[in-house]
Amino acid sequence: MSDLEAPLRPKRKKIWVDYFVQFRWIIVIFVVLPISFTLYFLTYLGDVKSEMKSFKQRQKEHDENVKKVVKRLKQRNASTDGLVCTARKPWIAVGMRNVDYKRARHFEVDLSAFRNILEIDKERMVARVEPLVNMGQISRVAVPMNLALAVIAELDDLTVGGLINGYGIEGSSHIYGLFSDTVVAYEIVLADGRVVRATKDNEYSDLFYAIPWSQGTLGLLVSAEIKLIPIKEYMRLTYKPVVGNLKEVAQAYIDSFAPRDGDQDNPEKVPDFVETMIYSPTEAVCMTGRYASNEEAKKKGNVINRVGWWFKPWFYQHAQTALKRGEFVEYIPTRDYYHRHTRCLYWEGKLILPFADQFWFRFLFGWLMPPKVSLLKATQGEAIRNYYHEMHVIQDMLVPLYKVGDALEWVHQEMEVYPIWLCPHRLYKLPVKTMVYPEPGFELHRRQGDTQYAQMYTDVGVYYSPGPVLRGEVFDGAGAVRQMENWLIENHGFQPQYAVSELTEKNFWRMFDAGLYEHCRRKYGAVGTFMSVYYKSKKGRKTEKEVQEAEKAELETAHAEVE
Repeated sequence: MSDLEAPLRPKRKKIWVDYFVQFRWIIVIFVVLPISFTLYFLTYLGDVKSEMKSFKQRQKEHDENVKKVVKRLKQRNASTDGLVCTARKPWIAVGMRNVDYKRARHFEVDLSAFRNILEIDKERMVARVEPLVNMGQISRVAVPMNLALAVIAELDDLTVGGLINGYGIEGSSHIYGLFSDTVVAYEIVLADGRVVRATKDNEYSDLFYAIPWSQGTLGLLVSAEIKLIPIKEYMRLTYKPVVGNLKEVAQAYIDSFAPRDGDQDNPEKVPDFVETMIYSPTEAVCMTGRYASNEEAKKKGNVINRVGWWFKPWFYQHAQTALKRGEFVEYIPTRDYYHRHTRCLYWEGKLILPFADQFWFRFLFGWLMPPKVSLLKATQGEAIRNYYHEMHVIQDMLVPLYKVGDALEWVHQEMEVYPIWLCPHRLYKLPVKTMVYPEPGFELHRRQGDTQYAQMYTDVGVYYSPGPVLRGEVFDGAGAVRQMENWLIENHGFQPQYAVSELTEKNFWRMFDAGLYEHCRRKYGAVGTFMSVYYKSKKGRKTEKEVQEAEKAELETAHAEVE
């Protein structure tokens, strides 16, 4: 067996859950899609109502809501109440990780009112927003002004709070870094009820650097100031097919945005947007985009593709046509481009509704898409949820750029998941060591894509049913994830914690650095008030006993260090 040949596996006997999953589209069509559309519409009306208010009125309401949060926190009795959590229902989260910590005793704080855009400051080029503002909402407001967040995640439902406390990336991250790297300031309610504004150069700078990836375990985020950039009306997108082995595909992907002469900060050589989709072990399409004006896009001979229309082919399938037609260029309205993967949820929509990519469905019912991820989770039940954990993969592997080829070969051999999404991002060398950090001494190697101040990483997005599952073979999903996590630890990679994790506490802190995070937990009183980030990310149900033991262990540790 060659290095890239997948291992032979025995056939798996089907059980009742297999058939339920196979015909789950019936529930999605008649229940999930109509409710999703209704919720999308009601949310849109709420956003429009908010936008009609003056910034002064929104700020007044924000201040009142912050006071309610502070009052609620001060009502908590540390000796009798559980650890603090938001009141959001577990199934509402967009991530695939089970929010099982809310099944145990906890003290709820309601943040549902924090869903307003507070200010678009054109002078400072900053958007001040509340944590439940989502990407669709902010792009709808900012794009008509020819402004956008420096990093704006593709799926409409992803919220500012989730992208900051967790993880967020987009095709512009090779320039600006991860979503959290574009934040200018955080407004945080601490465990003792204090409201502080943390920036990189004020007295709360340690908190500023510790917030990303902390999963809301240092304090309650109530607003953020995020960098804006000027944009144009269209994206000039070039589709370039690549044929070769996985190492050759990886090099073509690197060459699409990282000049070999190391001139990574030259806008003439580096595109505004980058992504690559790998459709098989030998075929991929590299896409590079540059902002273009309305005048340029409408010049004679240019092709304009409004991919946001409900009846249009799903974007990943449209991009795949480059493998047959060859390299081509087209112009896409900027907001349509930002949310190009929303309707089909990348390619997960093909599994949820196998026929939804057909023209007849897109034309008649495409306007109902996509189903809300939260409703998909709410209607799946425990057995189906466990089935997906074993028979389905939704993971992101953040790896150094020079190791992308190795990561692709590993994924092919152990999971056989296609398509694969590749998106580069900078990992900055910061004044302090945060939970995620570049390889020590990376700047000395002068590798392709790196600069003196940032190492280039890549998100290897693995989302779909593995090849063995599609062929009806035995597949150990939990074991594959454990192997992936071990591979990431050995190769200085990281696993975003929105996904299902099999990490032990020891391995969690081998992957992530605990120094600054634990310092801030102690300094700002989070220990004994908010659960630790590992405990919050831990797979499986949390019992009352586990909560009490975790609280006791954290408090004892904190008291010992104080003494």
